[in-house]
Amino acid sequence: MKGAVPVRGAQNAGGWKQVECTPPDRYRVLECYQDGVRAIRALAARVEDWAAPTPCDEWQVIDLAGHLRCVAENYLEYLHDSPDSRLAKLFAQDAATAVLIRQQARQNAAELAVLPAEHGLSRIMAFTVAAGAYADLMPDRWDRTHLIYRGTKYTVGDHAGAACVEWHLHAWDLARALGEDYRPEDSGLLVSAWHWGVPHLPLGPGDPWESVLRSSGRSPLWPEETAGTARRRVHRS
Repeated sequence: MKGAVPVRGAQNAGGWKQVECTPPDRYRVLECYQDGVRAIRALAARVEDWAAPTPCDEWQVIDLAGHLRCVAENYLEYLHDSPDSRLAKLFAQDAATAVLIRQQARQNAAELAVLPAEHGLSRIMAFTVAAGAYADLMPDRWDRTHLIYRGTKYTVGDHAGAACVEWHLHAWDLARALGEDYRPEDSGLLVSAWHWGVPHLPLGPGDPWESVLRSSGRSPLWPEETAGTARRRVHRS
């Protein structure tokens, strides 16, 4: 992905420092990306209750489908506009991680609010179209600068890894909403992709997939762990 020294400034549980991390193989990233899209489509096809809760706070499955549509369409926009996209301008501010998270959360909420009323499968279809267009374009632009964060250049290929992480996390969200579990085949690649594509968030230790889940703010035991936490809070009150 970089072709030079595989050293990248990245955050981990101990803070910002140099992390030895080999960039993920391009073909594994592309395959993992497509696996995530296919998993989302297959899981969404089995959804019967689009009002069911998901591991994403306050989001029903219909909201998750809308978010997937928005994110895929945004990724396509960022790719066309790189290196001067809205996302690149946001990261160029070198803002604190909490600020970046809040700004992206506000963007997510605003985009969901203006989506047309439509069936969940229509949103998944729009997601599939945008995600497919992104997959078609990114190989030829792999080494193009996508954004610069804290003085380090991140390429389109780096962001493709971030997209892999995004799709597989939301595939897990859909599976849990269906009462099932989900684990990507190449969870080790997602750890490497995180270091190269999600530079502003720390990644904790442990099992690769559970580390990605927890570092994204999810509980691998949802909804059981969430319900248990709620019961403990009620008892303390």
